[in-house]
Amino acid sequence: MLTGRESLVRLIGRRRRSPLPAPLAAALLSPSRQQADDAGAGEAASEAAAAGPSSSGGGAGAERVACPVCGEFIPGSDYCVNTHLDICLTRGPKRKFAQSSLLDFRFSKKTIVEHTPDIVNNVDKAENKGLTDGDVSTDREFCSMNSDTGSPENSTTALLTGCLDGSAGISKMLTTCTPSNAGLPLMKNAENDDAVEKASSCSLSTGTTSVSIDACPDADSSTTVAVDTVIVGRRFRESFELQEGMGITVVRDPQNAKDPDAVKVLYAGSDCAQMLGYLPRELAKVLAPLLDTHFIECEGFVAGLPEQQLDNVPIQLTCQKCENDNQNYEDLRYQQSLWENFLGVVRNGNFQQPSSARYQANFNTMLLDVMTNHTHLFSDTETSFLGSFKSLSNDGQRLFVKIYTRKGPWFRLSSISYREISDVEHAAMELKLAGYIDMFSCTDVPFEHDMEEILNVLSVPEMKEILKELRKDNTNCTRRHELLSTLLSMYNNGTCTVLPKRIFKWTGTCIRVSNMADELVWLVQRLFFLNGDQDLSSFLLVDLGLVKFPEYTCSVVHRIFQERNDLLEYEEAIRVAQFMDESLDNDNMELVSRCTDLSENRLCTPLKEEDSSLADSPPSFYSCFSSTWIYSKILTLGVSVYERERRYADAIRTLKILLSKVASGRRRGYWTLRLSIDLEHMGRPNESLSIAEGGVTDPWIRAGSKIAQQKRVLRLGKPPRRWKVPSYADSLKRNIKEVNIEGRPLNCEIGAKNVFYGYDGDRCGVEQLALQYYADEGGGWQGTHSEGGIWMTIFGLLMWDVIFSEVCDVFHSKFQTAPLDFETDDFYKSRKDLIESQLKRIQDGMAEEMLISSWELHQGTSCRGVNWDRHPMADVRAVVAGVGGHRLALLLRHLALDYRSWSSGMPDLLLWRFLDERGGAEAKLVEVKGPKDQLSEQQRAWIFVLMDFGFDVEVCKVSLVSKRR
Repeated sequence: MLTGRESLVRLIGRRRRSPLPAPLAAALLSPSRQQADDAGAGEAASEAAAAGPSSSGGGAGAERVACPVCGEFIPGSDYCVNTHLDICLTRGPKRKFAQSSLLDFRFSKKTIVEHTPDIVNNVDKAENKGLTDGDVSTDREFCSMNSDTGSPENSTTALLTGCLDGSAGISKMLTTCTPSNAGLPLMKNAENDDAVEKASSCSLSTGTTSVSIDACPDADSSTTVAVDTVIVGRRFRESFELQEGMGITVVRDPQNAKDPDAVKVLYAGSDCAQMLGYLPRELAKVLAPLLDTHFIECEGFVAGLPEQQLDNVPIQLTCQKCENDNQNYEDLRYQQSLWENFLGVVRNGNFQQPSSARYQANFNTMLLDVMTNHTHLFSDTETSFLGSFKSLSNDGQRLFVKIYTRKGPWFRLSSISYREISDVEHAAMELKLAGYIDMFSCTDVPFEHDMEEILNVLSVPEMKEILKELRKDNTNCTRRHELLSTLLSMYNNGTCTVLPKRIFKWTGTCIRVSNMADELVWLVQRLFFLNGDQDLSSFLLVDLGLVKFPEYTCSVVHRIFQERNDLLEYEEAIRVAQFMDESLDNDNMELVSRCTDLSENRLCTPLKEEDSSLADSPPSFYSCFSSTWIYSKILTLGVSVYERERRYADAIRTLKILLSKVASGRRRGYWTLRLSIDLEHMGRPNESLSIAEGGVTDPWIRAGSKIAQQKRVLRLGKPPRRWKVPSYADSLKRNIKEVNIEGRPLNCEIGAKNVFYGYDGDRCGVEQLALQYYADEGGGWQGTHSEGGIWMTIFGLLMWDVIFSEVCDVFHSKFQTAPLDFETDDFYKSRKDLIESQLKRIQDGMAEEMLISSWELHQGTSCRGVNWDRHPMADVRAVVAGVGGHRLALLLRHLALDYRSWSSGMPDLLLWRFLDERGGAEAKLVEVKGPKDQLSEQQRAWIFVLMDFGFDVEVCKVSLVSKRR
């Protein structure tokens, strides 16, 4: 994979399915750059000539014209204009923030973009018509929607013009992210002119609570819990009739083939144990272990009767602890942990609502939070549109959420059937009138949407029947993609204008989420989760108990996006990043170059300057939510593409722009190193040496990147270029302990992963071979191939209270596994006293006790770096005991100071062994290298640090068995 692509993919998250906004499509999908230069220069010169002669004068026979990029007046000859435009576009001259670049308008505001079908089949014609003089102000609009002209019911989906909120105040709120049973009313005001303090709850769902704890306020010490739930999977006898208030009991069903945790619900008044159904799966999962150990007794009653016979039956179940004085301490402790887990799941879950109601409640929770805290980012039209969701009926809300969460984009209305929605057609019509969905039938012509999308609704037999009706039956077409391609080509070349009517004759009415709703809901999810990976499914994972997020306090003082324009620029950069990733998938290097050029142009555009000295300035770790951050990621990947194609001059230009525009980037070490290397490729060793020397003194270049710069200085800085030897020369020549072992190779292919015969005769990798050596001849060590994984787990467990302590602006939603400043320098600065207090306890020998306590309290809870499944408790305790408090405290402080720079490159093996029966232990770290492998600079940096901290660390080199042996 190209360097930087994996990081870009993580940043993009889920790919958006909507087409590019018109201005961005014009910039990325216009004809080749040179053709655009020529066409744009000609039209710019014509416009300037029509405006009259310039007072600035010029050469003979050439009037002076204004450059549409920088505004400078230049001679109007074709040669001068083309030359000047090339300089503006490649060197990135500064221009006014409100002025649109030539890339946005194909070098002319009056040009109407005509995309080629093979490249731009996903951009609607309505968008392309927006590139006129009147649309200049919408260059950076995020919500450039596809509108259906001439349709009154789709008038609300017209292109939105930005309406910035003029609020100068800072919204302050204090939110405790613990489960709550109360929801807040939806805010309907679109403006927030004053500083407002809000106290809200990040509840999992709104509506009626599903649990009541009867004993005392402390839920963990309660002995009786009443749970409102339902009976699912019921089986009725014809003569049996449910009655409200009738008693029920529960019993385990361990032999159930579909669910080993199944819990049956029985009628308590029946001698023959009449079965009524089962408890919901998520409740049974935590209740079954308690029933198996006879820790609780459960009984209840039917709380109400269902509307239809086979609907879920609402019940109330009372769970009470059983007293047993004969159990030992370990059994009681285990059962108590099961009980606390049960209480936590019951608090967070709602086992009475159907799945669609949960989706609806979760969507409303997300929408409520965004409209409460980010109202200033939406225009009045968008605020009104999102606010209208609350006024929809329950059926309308549930249908929209169901459609949005399905893959789509098109669905047959006749195939949509949900038991929780009483009238699907009425709900669909309601959504259409509100502008949330598009609805089309055979009467809606001409067909102005992507034909390929709607063809996917058809089945293979239906496609064949349509071809027969059109008398285009081709017996060679049997596969789906062949039939789809045939129909699509017939529609595109104009030979079959009646195809839309034929399609809807078979499918009936079709619906999909409207462009406006799709764009805005996507934006709501981005603002709520602050990433592109999480969506409504995160709520579902929590509801089902599959994922548990930590508890912390959200104290937000500064807004991430100060103005609407900040969000629009950020989203535009995300779209460019996604387009570049898709272009790489399609191996379209022309479009990749255009994405790089556009990012370079945007990065060189002077943005508004913020005074960081102000007391209310946003924190520095918010920089990852800026367009500059995204464009730097795109250009980093672009450099890799340039270097792969040996375009070193372009790579050098891009790297210099990155280093000059991004002063505190985490990738400055990589940029500086690549710039020095590329300059050497171009035969400029003196400049390469100067860049490497500057990298050594750059405070943002650390760990392995700094060692790489130092090694380059030593290699290039020999006489006569440099006579003085740097002070760090001796530290790079430190001896690293090495151990050599031999292995019998199974393969000898160059570039393939090394496979050996292990000591036990089985196949194994080089790390497993080293583990077997250390367990036998190497000294009886136990160990694991963990690299840095086990250390990240230890850091997360011992620093849990530090990571999730109350710090302003680092937690914005309850779906975070780490604070926003976790991988920045601000992490240690904001928590210095708390970190040092924890390290003092670790240094005093309390690490093992802290580890056990943290493991028992937080087991299964998601936390950045903590892997509960890979590293068992016994291994983690052995490592902590073997390392010792002093060295462990030094290592954890090192990670707390700069987690990002030091979270990779740790030695492959972590070994430990116990010295005596009293518990004495020691640990060793080993970096394993196969034949022809060398230490990377990051690995070398870690080994030097570990040696300084007093760790026993060495390199194990595996060589091939000699021919003589």
